[in-house]
Amino acid sequence: MARYDPDWIRAHYDDYGMREWGRWDESPVERVKFHVHLHYLRSHVHPGDRVLEIGAGAGRFTRELAKIVDRIVVADISPGQLRLNRENAARLDFAPAVEDWIECDLCDLRPHFGDGAFDTVVCTGGPLSYVFERRDDAIRELHRVTKDGGTVLVSVMSLWGSVHQYLSGVLQIDPEVNRAIVKTGDLSPETIGPGRHYTHMYRTEEFRRALEQGGLTVETLSASDCLSVNWAELLGEIDEDDPTWAHLIEMEIEACREPGCVDMGSHMIAVCRKAAPNDVRSSASD
Repeated sequence: MARYDPDWIRAHYDDYGMREWGRWDESPVERVKFHVHLHYLRSHVHPGDRVLEIGAGAGRFTRELAKIVDRIVVADISPGQLRLNRENAARLDFAPAVEDWIECDLCDLRPHFGDGAFDTVVCTGGPLSYVFERRDDAIRELHRVTKDGGTVLVSVMSLWGSVHQYLSGVLQIDPEVNRAIVKTGDLSPETIGPGRHYTHMYRTEEFRRALEQGGLTVETLSASDCLSVNWAELLGEIDEDDPTWAHLIEMEIEACREPGCVDMGSHMIAVCRKAAPNDVRSSASD
């Protein structure tokens, strides 16, 4: 059974370096995913919010958040990624929006952040996919540090969406190995052997159920991409300044929310709300 290994994650992302920044730009397909994530940040993070970005990496989304708010706490388990985030913030002039850079573990934020410390918590790119059996602890922490009525934005890696994008490679793996991966959702020593990239990939209802059991109300579930995932050559012909690109992103955002499409992107995105006390009383009286 897969087990959470914070030391492996820390070492992996220390070594990963600026690839964590660049992965969102490495192909037109990845840029679509970035823009769909960005849509939800722009729609649900508001000027004046105090924001915790947990699993922030080298700062690709920190830079975008800094265009919206000026009170961001950047957090990551990897000291190497935090160092890069600081360097990128200074180089690209988003440092004034960052209150602090904190090395911490998503599964226990108590040494660093009090209850209800943030209006909005952003946990995108897949941090929850790395915590395996400590998922419930991590979600409770996201809930705890968010103020009543606040927003949690989170994305995880998708099981069927990953198969969808990487089907050619998947079919080269022993079918028994694939069956084990599909059954558990785990890329782990038990399914793919030692010395590999370990993560848990979610199905839609598993993701929704975990968030709801952690006390969050799921308002929106979306894929990160679905229409364009296997059209890299076509996307490469479209400049991002072209109205056609904007129209593609518009269609992706709509399609990715369709129940039949949520599982088909490499990531699933959830927009969640932490209930305010009056919401709880109202729900109890209905």
